[in-house]
Amino acid sequence: QVQLVESGGGLVQPGGSLRLSCTASARISSFSAMGWYRQAPGKQRELVATLTVLGSTNYADSVKGRFTISRDYAKNTVNLQMNSLKPEDTAVYYCNAQRHGTPDDYWGQGTQVTVSS
Repeated sequence: QVQLVESGGGLVQPGGSLRLSCTASARISSFSAMGWYRQAPGKQRELVATLTVLGSTNYADSVKGRFTISRDYAKNTVNLQMNSLKPEDTAVYYCNAQRHGTPDDYWGQGTQVTVSS
């Protein structure tokens, strides 16, 4: 069973930055895609950003130009750099990893991001 562990969440003021990391128990290169999702109170979980094994990225319109997804093969992590944070970015952020064409679809336990003054 693959484990994904998120870190880096916390409380930040509007306009500030945070960097989330997702460490996988399997090689990140073994996944077709990895990504970050978030869920705010009372709302459905939504896509934030994804990164495929070929390097293609996809971002939610609400975070384009502010968030950047990247990977570090040496540390076996997928990261989310979040800049110019807004109160509406407040949510629990989840890491996801998938192997396309298989049932493999893994989630981390989530990390809280709160943007507030």
